[in-house]
Amino acid sequence: MSTISTALEQPAESKLLRHIDWRGAFWVASGVPALVLFSIGGIAGTTGKLAFLIWTVSMIMGFLQSFTYAEIAGLFPNKSGGASIYGATAWLRYSKFIAPLSVWCNWFAWTPVLSLGCSIAAAYILNALAPVPIFTETSPEVVAYIAAHAGTAPADAIAAVTAAATPAIRTWSLWGHTLGPVSFTFNATFFIGAVLMLVIFSIQHRGILGTANVQKYIGLLVIVPMLIVGVVPIFTGQIDWANFSPLVPLAAAYAPDPGSWNIAGWTLALGGMFIAAWSTYGFETAVCYTSEFKNPGTDTFKAIFYSGLLCMLLFILVPFTFQGVLGLNGMLATPIVDGSGVADALAGMVGGGKLIHSLLVMLMILALVLCIMTAMAGSSRTLYQGSVDGWLPRYLSHVNEHGAPTRAMWTDLCFNLIVLAIASADSTSFFFILAVSNCGYIIFNFLNLNAGWIHRIDNGHINRPWKAPTWLLGIGAIFAYVNAIFMGAGAKVWNPMALWAGLITAALIIPVFCFRHYIQDGGKFPEHMLADLGMAGADLSVKKAGMLPYLTLIAGVVVMLIANWVFVI
Repeated sequence: MSTISTALEQPAESKLLRHIDWRGAFWVASGVPALVLFSIGGIAGTTGKLAFLIWTVSMIMGFLQSFTYAEIAGLFPNKSGGASIYGATAWLRYSKFIAPLSVWCNWFAWTPVLSLGCSIAAAYILNALAPVPIFTETSPEVVAYIAAHAGTAPADAIAAVTAAATPAIRTWSLWGHTLGPVSFTFNATFFIGAVLMLVIFSIQHRGILGTANVQKYIGLLVIVPMLIVGVVPIFTGQIDWANFSPLVPLAAAYAPDPGSWNIAGWTLALGGMFIAAWSTYGFETAVCYTSEFKNPGTDTFKAIFYSGLLCMLLFILVPFTFQGVLGLNGMLATPIVDGSGVADALAGMVGGGKLIHSLLVMLMILALVLCIMTAMAGSSRTLYQGSVDGWLPRYLSHVNEHGAPTRAMWTDLCFNLIVLAIASADSTSFFFILAVSNCGYIIFNFLNLNAGWIHRIDNGHINRPWKAPTWLLGIGAIFAYVNAIFMGAGAKVWNPMALWAGLITAALIIPVFCFRHYIQDGGKFPEHMLADLGMAGADLSVKKAGMLPYLTLIAGVVVMLIANWVFVI
């Protein structure tokens, strides 16, 4: 497998270059654990003491699912772009429109990491450079305010004094507005985030080898501190075991009162599982770089397996320690729920004084930069390979002299500047974007977990460098429906319109694909698209799986709709 026939490689203007082994992909994917910073506060706010269990179960599911992706990735040594590209080919025999849906949903699930990550990183930077002062009832400023405004309640006095002392940059905005279920604004968070995004773009412009080398060093600076944050409180005795019981949902989101395992409680728990999947399943991005591996036959499985082990450790350890130290009330604090105070809280768990605290906050910002780099590398290659294979517009198939898919990267960048303006507005808009993108991610996972057994039936004769045990393939197919339940029941927890907005966004691939396939390509796919499978276009008429893929799709839609109807808050 290390020597790949050039006859199989796509005839693009230039090609992605085979510059890395599994270690390079591991370091590119090492940004995935930092995704815990995106939603650890939101999940704590909606699931309460169940939060650590939500993260653990979700991570185990993601790890088991990854074996399906490792197998199908090995079928395509000449493609990049991730599991969605490899799984789309399985569906192509059964529908021209379902196949590109997988690619599209994977892209709009991953690409918002750029904007959401930059918005959080910008908030951390603002907290460091222009912190909001904290006052109590005994603060001299509050006492003086009450004396000057007789009859003012202490809470109102604290609010007034805080507002007066808050740095102007924290409330400044060039322009903002409300659009449907979300708001957008061009404030300080937006502009700091945009600068971060451009810096990351310039690093990725050098190609996958340069990206992997940069991420190796950033990864070491991030993974080690995250391990320290996860381990130190355990050895220093800061874990309060009472923070893990009773294991019941909250009575209502963002309120400390314990609830019960009724319909509303299950809905909140499923909402936590829904949004956790966006982070814990993300290490599948390690197989985005198959056509850039020196030896794809062995590198593909190693990349996703070792990335999964890293994520298994950090996605279980960090939320456990986070909850054990902070407790329910600490996790429900506003700066934790909206994400802006997560870095401060994690740094505070280690102790060590102001210098150590500042250093750890800086490393959390680096962690976000790392996961943003991971997202840009993966999502741009999804656009690139989708274009090369005939799913997306042709202009995305260009790469520069370093082997970087620059037009796809520019598309990512422009799209995310728009999303950044929304994510910078408030936590409601932030979680709306997160929920909509995760609808796409669940759809992608559903299609690709089923692509594993479809490939086994239709392409069972193709050599597989690594073959998953059949029972793991079966578990993946079952988890596809479990994920459909998470989506149907859980999306509404984050926004009443999130599920429907996600489905509408997914449907946008239809006009995009029709433009490429019927207008640009005259209704024919590029000949090289099926070369890895040793197939030609005429072979697509052979459907060994019969009606099973269609029944699978129908069942998935039914399960999602029933879950949406049954589980309500």
